[in-house]
Amino acid sequence: MRTSVRTDFRLLAMAMCAASLPMAAHAEWQAVETTKTYAIAGTSGRELYDSIGERGPLLGPKVRAIAHTDFKLTWTRKYEPQPDGACTITVNIPRLIITYTLPKPSTQLPASTRKSWQKFIAGVEAHERVHGGFIKDMVKEIEAISVGFSVPDDSKCSKIRVELTKRLGEISKKEQQKNSDFDKVEFSDGGNLQRLVLKLVREE
Repeated sequence: MRTSVRTDFRLLAMAMCAASLPMAAHAEWQAVETTKTYAIAGTSGRELYDSIGERGPLLGPKVRAIAHTDFKLTWTRKYEPQPDGACTITVNIPRLIITYTLPKPSTQLPASTRKSWQKFIAGVEAHERVHGGFIKDMVKEIEAISVGFSVPDDSKCSKIRVELTKRLGEISKKEQQKNSDFDKVEFSDGGNLQRLVLKLVREE
């Protein structure tokens, strides 16, 4: 069972054209990171892991995960026709919300299990926050290529949206590949997440 798989890449309001507001072309921004939990049952490591398998976030009709990283990304963009007939992006401000979904025992755990659980969940959360870091890196890359991006002979600012979408698709694919490569290492024999699961089940 895979522990973490991102949802489909979403660039909501990708071509959102902002009104003419006095915004700076470059603006400082911070991702909003939130954590939500789902309840699992059990008082031993094995019971907790079995409950995760029954109640974890669905990644497909029959595939559940231990934890999950999701995000919502929207943009405020301003496309400006230029005197030479080109169209240029002069404002490009992201709003990024990252949500981590983690398991949480619904009852108090015995001391020995609690210690194992705390190590397990700390490792799982650290894993998910690496995925969150990949998402933030992706947004920074999009931001870097977008401000000042210009397409000639586009006075109606229509061609630029098509060209920008192509570039964003390439960046999205790179980000998805980074996530996939990271998970393969983490879930490989002797990988970090495999070891976390084994230690939880054995209550080490």
